[in-house]
Amino acid sequence: MGRLKPLEKSQAAKEIWSVYEEIAKAFGRVPNIFKTYAHFPPLLKANWEKVKAVMIGGSLRRELKEAIALVVSDANACNYCIAAHGLALQQLGFSRERIDALVKNVEAPGFHPKEQKILEVARKSTRDANSVTDRDIAELRQLGWSESEIVEAQGVMELFTGFNKFLDSLGVDIDF
Repeated sequence: MGRLKPLEKSQAAKEIWSVYEEIAKAFGRVPNIFKTYAHFPPLLKANWEKVKAVMIGGSLRRELKEAIALVVSDANACNYCIAAHGLALQQLGFSRERIDALVKNVEAPGFHPKEQKILEVARKSTRDANSVTDRDIAELRQLGWSESEIVEAQGVMELFTGFNKFLDSLGVDIDF
């Protein structure tokens, strides 16, 4: 059981009911992560806006963003996000074997070498941000990634590193 009780809409501040409705529309329900953020409405609002900008908006394909979320969450050993983004990838047509291969090795089937490199840099950033080198960024550029796309991918990494720490420290229950 989680360390804090996730707030159902009826328990949450009325000022964030519209946020719950947006989240439910996007995901078919309001996951426990957001129900837990609801204890501090400004943080729920800010994080929902960031999810919309980084995961729903942007130019990177959804499969790649979900893969970044998965490899980052695996590097951080966050079971909640591993389960969530493994499920998201399954819903996008990935087999369990393909998801497991991705976690073990970013050279998993279904990703071009260009995408594999950005996955590698996201994982490297998560494990030790100071280990990312000028050469890593130069390779991303040589593979055709724009600076905007590099920042977007690193934004996914940053978002999920924060989510991972939040979820694990509060022991938020997996709810899917």
